Formats: sequence, structure tokens, C-alpha cells
Amino acid sequence: MRGRDGEKRIGAAELGENLGERATLVQFSSAFCAPCRATRRVLAEVAGMVPGVTHIEIDAEDHLNLVRELDILKTPTVLVLDTNGFVVRRATGQPRKADVIAALGEAVGTP
Repeated sequence: MRGRDGEKRIGAAELGENLGERATLVQFSSAFCAPCRATRRVLAEVAGMVPGVTHIEIDAEDHLNLVRELDILKTPTVLVLDTNGFVVRRATGQPRKADVIAALGEAVGTP
């Protein structure tokens, strides 16, 4: 099953955790990535502010098949998934909090 941008649907089986009720922030990280630590803080803070949003961090080195399948080229990479597990937004590098909130708005839509 493919989403709007031809992206594969990503579910709990691939992520190892359940999707959020309204949206999911998926972060691909690596052990020695300083921007990954800052990204983790931003995404956890945003997920804590927005009801029904889950933050899942994935170690890219431990999940190479998923990294290849999703074409993750560097860390941090953040995928914003809608409630069905389709990628609504994708970004590399350390995100700004305002950008994450805006991307969530697109994923969640109107209640």
C-alpha cells in the first residue's frame, strides 16, 4: 500500500512500536550524532504537547533494511506519519520546533 507521495505505509511491525492515535514522529538516529540528541529533545517535547502524537526513535545502524527501504541517507532524518502510517513529511537535519508543529498540523488535519 502506498501513500500520496508513493511512500510505503509504515506500521508497528516495521517500527517496533504502535503508531500514535493522531500522528507519529519517526526519528532515524545514529550513536555518535550530536544533532540526533537535540532532535530527540525537540520531538519528545512536541509529542508531549500534542495529544495523540507519538515519538519513535530508531537506531539506523540496527535497522539497515528499513533504512534502505525508506531511502534514509543521513541522520537525523524525521518522518511525520499520519494516523494510517503514511509519510506526510520528511526532513533531514535538526528540525526547528515550529517546523515540527507545522508538519504535524498537516498530518493531523482538522479534528
